[in-house]
Amino acid sequence: MTISPEKVWFDEDNLWVLLSDGRTIGAPLAWFPRLLRASKEELQEFELSVHGIHWDNLDEDISVKGLLSGRGDQTHPKRNRAA
Repeated sequence: MTISPEKVWFDEDNLWVLLSDGRTIGAPLAWFPRLLRASKEELQEFELSVHGIHWDNLDEDISVKGLLSGRGDQTHPKRNRAA
């Protein structure tokens, strides 16, 4: 069974996604810098696919798998810091 996004909305600090299996999952916008900096209008210009959400104008893709795994933006992975 593929779990797909069915609805997307935002509050002041979070992205919310209703999934096809009935769950609602939220993630902080701080995890996705492009979304954090976007206007309200830009946030609404997304496309849903079987596997996730795409914002063409923002060059942002968020997979359901990534959201369920608790992963934010993977564009700039964190570097290991010496202790």
